[in-house]
Amino acid sequence: MAEWIGIGKRARRCYGFDEIALVPGMQTIDPQDVTTSWEIAGRKFRIPILAAAMDGVVDVKFAQAMGKLGGIAVLNLDGIQTRYTNPNEVLERIARASSEEATKLVQNVYLEPIKEKLISQRIHEIKSKKVPAVVSCIPQHAQKFARLAQESGCDIFVVQSTVTTTRHISKHYKALDLHKFCKSFKMPIIMGNCVTYEVTLELLSTGCAGLLIGIGPGAACTTRGVLGIGVPQITATVDASAARDYYYKRTGKYIPVITDGGMRIGGEICKAFAAGCDAVMVGSAFARAKESPGKGYHWGMATSHANLPRGTRVYVGTTGTLEEILFGPAKVDDGSQNLMGALATSMGSLGARNIREMHDVEVIIAPSIQTEGKIFQVVQRVGMGK
Repeated sequence: MAEWIGIGKRARRCYGFDEIALVPGMQTIDPQDVTTSWEIAGRKFRIPILAAAMDGVVDVKFAQAMGKLGGIAVLNLDGIQTRYTNPNEVLERIARASSEEATKLVQNVYLEPIKEKLISQRIHEIKSKKVPAVVSCIPQHAQKFARLAQESGCDIFVVQSTVTTTRHISKHYKALDLHKFCKSFKMPIIMGNCVTYEVTLELLSTGCAGLLIGIGPGAACTTRGVLGIGVPQITATVDASAARDYYYKRTGKYIPVITDGGMRIGGEICKAFAAGCDAVMVGSAFARAKESPGKGYHWGMATSHANLPRGTRVYVGTTGTLEEILFGPAKVDDGSQNLMGALATSMGSLGARNIREMHDVEVIIAPSIQTEGKIFQVVQRVGMGK
């Protein structure tokens, strides 16, 4: 698989969403007859698209709205919602800031200490509408925040960092023991992020309920530029899914993998499922919803880093309601609305009855798939040319 790139150094070719296409098979299915739901820790969800734990995307009201529609929105416990009693004032300031001021402002805003009482309060607020409360934090805060979250009735807890392994080494602090951590709590634990077969396999053995796959593909993330690390999402998902399948064959435990980041439109979400994931996590697509707290702005989770930001604030605009983005009717022509309708229609066209059958559809390398015959769209900046 690998090619020589110089003396003594080989590299393998990896693929992203724009470089592949999905091939219809021998049968087609009415989109109304396909099943798009997914399951994690024995619980089934109508929507296999999670809203990312980003402050411009998810607040209490957004989590409530997503839960009412049958999905999951992850609240960031390291973010503005747990640092400020009135986070809306802070979000307004970030939205009003110029591009030159934005990063410095975000850095300053996140210097405010996290208030533990707000962790419990936000979880109670989400659950007051009888929807699942799903929250996220970095490994350094996981032990303390998970205890508070569980006591407050949290349904799923996410431990998320730029790169996650079971063998983190530090001389300056005690690393989180992921095996002990998963055994310590009754609520399901999702971990992330990773991109390789070997690391996925090791993380699956911790007792986690799910894994996030992806390093640096998000619209507001600059990790790939700042650190030079990452694997294109199609290859990362294929490799992680192979590890999941091997682990299932060996242990009988099926642990879902969730492709996290890099998907803007329905077609990219469909390709992620064809690459083998069980669900996807997106940020910028939901940042466009009227219900999102960012007011059309979206910024990376590491934008606030005081010394080495690995994210930026981007403007995605507000294009419709959360329901329109998920279920339509679509009012835009670029595939960023009615994501569930796009998934069901793609599955029907491919002959896949459910998400598991999507894993088996034919995938081809097709770098011209985005541009073939689309010159008018590109020139006029409409549809696929946007």
